[in-house]
Amino acid sequence: MKTLKSMRLHIGIFGKTNVGKSSFLNKITGQDMSIVSDIAGTTTDVVEKSMELLPVGPVTFLDTAGINDKTDLSAQRVEKTLKVINRIDIAVILCDFHGIDDYEKELFEKFNELKIPFMVVINKSDIEQISGEKLSEIVNYTDKVLITSAANDEKIVFKFKDLLVKMLPEDFVNSPKIVGDLVQAGDTVVLVIPVDKEAPKGRIILPQVQTIRDLLDTNCMSYVVKETELEAALGNLKAPPALVVTDSQAFKTVSEIVPETIPLTSFSILFARLKGDLNAFIQGADAVESLNDGDRVLILESCTHHAIEDDIGKVKIPALLRKKTGKELVIEHYSGHDFPDIADYKLIIHCGACMTNRREVLSRILLANSAGIPITNYGVVISYCLGILPRAISIFKK
Repeated sequence: MKTLKSMRLHIGIFGKTNVGKSSFLNKITGQDMSIVSDIAGTTTDVVEKSMELLPVGPVTFLDTAGINDKTDLSAQRVEKTLKVINRIDIAVILCDFHGIDDYEKELFEKFNELKIPFMVVINKSDIEQISGEKLSEIVNYTDKVLITSAANDEKIVFKFKDLLVKMLPEDFVNSPKIVGDLVQAGDTVVLVIPVDKEAPKGRIILPQVQTIRDLLDTNCMSYVVKETELEAALGNLKAPPALVVTDSQAFKTVSEIVPETIPLTSFSILFARLKGDLNAFIQGADAVESLNDGDRVLILESCTHHAIEDDIGKVKIPALLRKKTGKELVIEHYSGHDFPDIADYKLIIHCGACMTNRREVLSRILLANSAGIPITNYGVVISYCLGILPRAISIFKK
């Protein structure tokens, strides 16, 4: 089974037109994944390639259009290029012997703002060497610099990977657990998985599958039940489980069945920690209390999907918010990787992010914080509205 794209290291390739981005990436991947041409603007959209890059592991490269693209549709291409920044874990900026100017410097500032590590690859050394003055200008921004030639440097792949390994984010080197660090080998964990309209026929949803695998890796025993069988399941166990994890939609029912002495949380809250910043989401939920009539709330989803009749984002959470606050709120929805204009919102509620990577969620949290707008996520806000958030997060404080 291939590694999920959302769990891969995302590496963005940036630079001006014709500095050799596509040639460089083709050399690194060993495949012609990008069109190579001397014509400016050949790469017209973001091209993605997932692969195993030893010794780094599973990665996804995102090859972007030239940031100084002056061809037709250039504005749309550059816009897509810049939006990719919120999805990447590491940035690779290509230039050549001409050095850098405002284009690259603006990227450096953006990467620093979002705390994205970056390297500079100075390409085309076979044509002309970069001057000492221009090289010094680059080194002022980063010491992660590779001088090479995608055309004839036989060691280019080794040099790139060696530099990349030194830049790996800590949470990629030491992959965070979903639940395995909260329990011990030999523990029994009960997973409550409703089989309803949200569940694909013949399957269970991705966060639930990943949680089961994490428990297997931790040598725990998983007891998977529907909420209708939960009470009987607890009675069947000789000893109380170390933890109960429920789908957020069954939170209220499950909390009434599971004794207070047994830790309880949800898949969405586990993924709030895995994919984002749980503390930020908990703080963001407090903003529910200050919502007033007419306030705009944004429900933000990472992927697009067909909304069902009782959709959690479009139906259940809005109903919970209105019941909790008693206010006439303006609740709006946005789906996809792009980040909308958030200036007029009083609260942002993010999905569980099962289909996107941690960097994108952290970038969204950072953008929300910069704008002074509270942000939370599905599981956290549901448990908050139900009055069980303290119990749902108590397992993380042990």
